[in-house]
Amino acid sequence: MNISDVLSAAEIERITRRNNAKGAWAILCQWLGVVAIFVFVAVWTNPFTVIIGILLLGGRQLGFGILQHECGHKTLFSTPQLNQLVGDWLVSPPGLSNMNAYMRSHYPHHRLAGTHDDPDLSNYRAYPVSRTRLRRKLLRDITGQTGIRTIRFIGRNIRHLNVLDTENRNCMLRGIVANLLMLFVLVSFGEGWLYLMWPAAIIFVQPLVSRIRQIAEHAAVPDLYNLDARQNTRTVYGSWLSRLMICPHHVNYHLEHHLLPSVPKYNLALMHRLLKDKGYYDGVYFPRGYVELLRHVSFKDDETLAAV
Repeated sequence: MNISDVLSAAEIERITRRNNAKGAWAILCQWLGVVAIFVFVAVWTNPFTVIIGILLLGGRQLGFGILQHECGHKTLFSTPQLNQLVGDWLVSPPGLSNMNAYMRSHYPHHRLAGTHDDPDLSNYRAYPVSRTRLRRKLLRDITGQTGIRTIRFIGRNIRHLNVLDTENRNCMLRGIVANLLMLFVLVSFGEGWLYLMWPAAIIFVQPLVSRIRQIAEHAAVPDLYNLDARQNTRTVYGSWLSRLMICPHHVNYHLEHHLLPSVPKYNLALMHRLLKDKGYYDGVYFPRGYVELLRHVSFKDDETLAAV
């Protein structure tokens, strides 16, 4: 069923409408969140607040990735040029990321979701998995075994900056400048050591929250190889805490995003309500939180033995 068979033309126009003020507010809140975390740890410095700060920064790093995704889809702001400008200069550099390269790999996922050719299948086709296997995956993330690869990749690109193609070199240069500015500001306030929390979050937290997000979106769905997005994609209801860490910027409304990628992130909740009110989601399961989700995508080890 086409989404235009469910929503009226006026409703589609309403939910796909870009709003520059809302886009700017999202960017401002994202950066203020980073500032607030550094201030929090600087004012109340102890091992506990440092750990909390690193955890929260991992969520903010995911937030930058989500906003990069929005700018890549050209949905955060009203013009493609403004989305490109903000994506290139305000949301991609903190993670030394390349928005254009990301979108080149992301568009095929949208086009091929629900088929065996989905390029992202390796992230979720093995689910459901045993609780022991899931714990091992999450433990690898939280102990830095996954994130250290990201640091090595960044380091390798910096060392070979002169041989990178123009696009990647410019992205890396913007990322280096952004991180040096972050360090400079912290040093100017006499708190330069706080910058170490940023790469620590990249190593120990960002891989964990990214994995949980990927699991939430497509793992153990009703039918991974069904072209109906209600069968191959999932939306999760997130609490205020999960919105800080795992699903910033409404990324938990992933089913809606697949149904209509042109909908800005700030309209996804409205789209969800409209479709639910029209009965489009009758019989669709929406996990209430990420603990429930992780239980749903895993099974007890003795259940494996029983199945065998």
